[in-house]
Amino acid sequence: MDAHTRQSEALLAGLVTHESLHDVVCRAYEAERMSVYRYLASLGVEPESAKDITQDVFLKLYLALRRGEEIRMLRPWLFRVASHLFLNVRRSESTVFHLRGDEADRAIDAVPDARPSTDEALIRRQRLLGVASAIRALSPQQRICLRLRAEGLRYREIAEVLGVSAGTVSEFVRRALARVKKVIDG
Repeated sequence: MDAHTRQSEALLAGLVTHESLHDVVCRAYEAERMSVYRYLASLGVEPESAKDITQDVFLKLYLALRRGEEIRMLRPWLFRVASHLFLNVRRSESTVFHLRGDEADRAIDAVPDARPSTDEALIRRQRLLGVASAIRALSPQQRICLRLRAEGLRYREIAEVLGVSAGTVSEFVRRALARVKKVIDG
């Protein structure tokens, strides 16, 4: 069990000690809001929309706890709600979420290049741009699976988030990695 999971379970344990719902949700918000926001941003959600969706996630947490729903693992639950909200927004707006070119360039420029050769640096930059493009071309489910895996969730937990089987998650990840590898290998 990782530190985030222990912290999440400790937050929910506050309910057992009769801590107010407001306090529990506020503590969860402070502990997990940046993870949820970064997750949404990594899916290409614009910053203002990512903030709004993040707040909606914690409002849904409050409402679920108030209804007496049992939430065994907080982080997977938060990411599941964020994923559903992301997909709902994407469907309703019928727009493509993606990193703007300048954001992708800044992210790539932030990666230090230890190679002294200008030609090699240019080749590496082109490869990174290709990888970023390949990731943007993945299906929303593939991007969600990769991002949640990067957040440290196991296939079983990702399956709970998406409401699919662990085998489906495995297939999403396998196909996504194959597409990205294809770009990397040229």
